[in-house]
Amino acid sequence: MRAVDLIELKRDGKEIPASDLKAFVNDVVSRNVPDYQAAAFLMAVYFQGMTNDELVAYTDAMLHSGDTLSLKSLSGMYKVDKHSTGGVGDKVSLTLAPMVAACGPVIPMISGRGLGHTGGTLDKLESVPGYRVDLSEEEIEKGVHESGYVITGQTGSLVPADKIFYALRDVTATVPSIELIAASIMSKKMSVGLNGLVLDVKVGSGAFMKTQDRAQRLADTMIGIGRAMGCDVRACITSMDEPLGRAVGNANEFIEAVEMLKGNAPDDYAKLVMALGTEMLSMAKKISNDDARDELDKAIRSGKALEQLRKNIAAQGGDARVVDDYALLPSVGNTHTVCAEKAGYVTAYNCEEVGKAGCILGAGREVAGAPVDHAVGLEVLHKIGDRVEKGEALFKVAYRDENKCEAASKMLLEAIQIGGEKPQANLLIRDIRR
Repeated sequence: MRAVDLIELKRDGKEIPASDLKAFVNDVVSRNVPDYQAAAFLMAVYFQGMTNDELVAYTDAMLHSGDTLSLKSLSGMYKVDKHSTGGVGDKVSLTLAPMVAACGPVIPMISGRGLGHTGGTLDKLESVPGYRVDLSEEEIEKGVHESGYVITGQTGSLVPADKIFYALRDVTATVPSIELIAASIMSKKMSVGLNGLVLDVKVGSGAFMKTQDRAQRLADTMIGIGRAMGCDVRACITSMDEPLGRAVGNANEFIEAVEMLKGNAPDDYAKLVMALGTEMLSMAKKISNDDARDELDKAIRSGKALEQLRKNIAAQGGDARVVDDYALLPSVGNTHTVCAEKAGYVTAYNCEEVGKAGCILGAGREVAGAPVDHAVGLEVLHKIGDRVEKGEALFKVAYRDENKCEAASKMLLEAIQIGGEKPQANLLIRDIRR
């Protein structure tokens, strides 16, 4: 089928045969279809959506548009992973992977970098001196055998179709399409031959999904794709109406992650990690959620999860001494405190603006490929529902540039709302879909 005929079918809300959809994706990758026709296809999908059969065929075509990782030496092992749709202060993977790996399952985690107001797992790990996130297939297998898990970036040969379509989505205002988001995520996750996947679908002011309905639709769409492709998928719908934990940045988020493995963590962060870990472990070991939770708790209390982190850092070329000596991490000596201008209760955050303040400091990036400053960041000192007094500290900012600090501090003050009545506590876990 000619590209123009395929675009016309989708424009008119008709179903594209799976074989034609796969041929189209291959032609896009081989550059036999020009960008303007690929962009037209994306816009047609944005308005018309996709049927389940189309979506599975499209995802499968993107998955097989390049190499997949066979990970032959891991055959017979249950491979499980977790994916977050992105948020502010979301350092969950840094803690979750060693916790779950300490209990038996193996985790070949393909992660990404931060862009815009959301942070990236790879950026946080690169705060550790020497830590590598560009592993080959052989290094991924070796790392999993040594520490139970690896966290690495997408190689150039994995899912090349997604790179092309994502770049076009970014400049054609089609990024919010649930079908396109789901296919993009699942094609990358399925490239390592997962048996199980747990999704953390964020909803709220700091998430890409702003409403519960859209978050649930995205979760259900990805669950459907996974099951059609032979992977067990579960999803937690979780709040991003306030930053997760207290640290927002890179090195400071790594420290907060390590502290959880030492038994010290903000309540919301600990609760979310345990909820996601419970789903991963119960899925992988076919045990009850209560038994999974007990195993994870024991892995922390025994120090086994922390030791798993040390092994992973060493396996990926990093300096494992950072687990016990945070002075080895990047840092800046300049700090500034943002204080409340009135007394009252913290009633809400514009969480996206908090993330953008981190970007202004240099902790994030607005353009793909730009460097980040691992040392700068901020600490969120209050949660929704907390009482604050006039002049009390709301945020602690670690900065390198005075002008950037001033701009970020102004944004932070505008991002927090303080009112006279105590609000209900933020509901962290909104739904679990299996």
